[in-house]
Amino acid sequence: MGACWSNRIKAESPLHTGLSSKTGSKDGNGFSRSNSKLSSASVPATPRSEGDILQSSNLKNFSFNELKTATRNFRPDSVLGEGGFGAVFKGWIDEHSLTPARPGTGMVIAVKRLNQEGPQGHREWLAEINYLGQLRHPNLVRLIGYCLEDEHRLLVYEFMPRGSMENHLFRRSAHFQPLSWSLRMRIAYGAAKGLAFLHSDEARVIYRDLKTSNILLDVHYNAKLSDFGLARDGPSGDKSYVSTRVMGTYGYAAPEYVATGHLTAKSDIYSFGVVLLELLSGRRVIDKNRPNGEQKLVEWAKPHLSNKRRIFRVMDPRIEGQYSVDQAVKVANIVLKCLSFEPKLRPNMNEIVKDLEKFQGSQDTARNTRREIGHPSPLNRGTTRVQSCKVSLQTASGNNIFYRRPSPLAFKS
Repeated sequence: MGACWSNRIKAESPLHTGLSSKTGSKDGNGFSRSNSKLSSASVPATPRSEGDILQSSNLKNFSFNELKTATRNFRPDSVLGEGGFGAVFKGWIDEHSLTPARPGTGMVIAVKRLNQEGPQGHREWLAEINYLGQLRHPNLVRLIGYCLEDEHRLLVYEFMPRGSMENHLFRRSAHFQPLSWSLRMRIAYGAAKGLAFLHSDEARVIYRDLKTSNILLDVHYNAKLSDFGLARDGPSGDKSYVSTRVMGTYGYAAPEYVATGHLTAKSDIYSFGVVLLELLSGRRVIDKNRPNGEQKLVEWAKPHLSNKRRIFRVMDPRIEGQYSVDQAVKVANIVLKCLSFEPKLRPNMNEIVKDLEKFQGSQDTARNTRREIGHPSPLNRGTTRVQSCKVSLQTASGNNIFYRRPSPLAFKS
């Protein structure tokens, strides 16, 4: 999850909804009009109290016994991962009635159970419901329901078969092969679209916790943003920023936010630049195992990114030969703009989406991506099987594809 350098939310101002029905032109804080290609949300009226948030969330209210049954009594062998919130368990429910189903049948879910003694508490649990309960977008993880019963606090999500971007970039095991250049660009594009939607006038939300462990991947490596416990409403009225306690993960937070506590959408854009740099380099933003001078990725990499002859020093050697110098330079320029010390010089997310979209359309990229997510050879088209079960024809980025059984999940909370 990364090292959180401030206690998680405990005493901030009252929770708002993160949803705005206001419209307006692009401003200097990174918010802009919604792009219809990015948005599929239906935003209800703005609630304030806990009761209103729960009632207006469009989510199923599960009983604790239902989730015990769905997860086989929270068996240790069903644990997908653990984090500051608590443990995440694999479960099954009927996709129509949303009632518990036998293991291996129905819809797979991920159930996050709050650790009452952990650093994240009821407030972040409620914030997650507040935002993901009302916002819908292909690049946001779907929250299906929640449980609030006695001392129990749980959240029920769609299951993300490929796990987190963090695992694919940094974990060395047979289950996580190095991400190719084309898949890295695909993931960056999906994360950018999710963040662009949050910054649109339709939502006006500052995510505040963008990092590799919060970007989850579906079976086709489509990126979805997760974990909205630190999200905040964007500034309203004539305000240009939100004043808040400095919170997040060390290395990803924008310098002006760390220095002043002034939060804007441009703070998220700095974090996106860090994530994109991690995708380029295959290095963690903070790595104490590196030599002195290379432990802080942003400080080490920026001088190399601005020099065409030295950019190769930053690039992940595991993807050597998969991209052109021109492609590397263009993505490096996006990174440098996002990491500008002056927030006003950073692009907005719609501009970043347009820049990254250019890397999605080439025939080589499309062909490589289809192969990496399991597209069959022409001789084997028509049917594919996963342990004797037929898998229906799927769609990814407008292309019909088949997919193989995904690698084992390491779900990050």
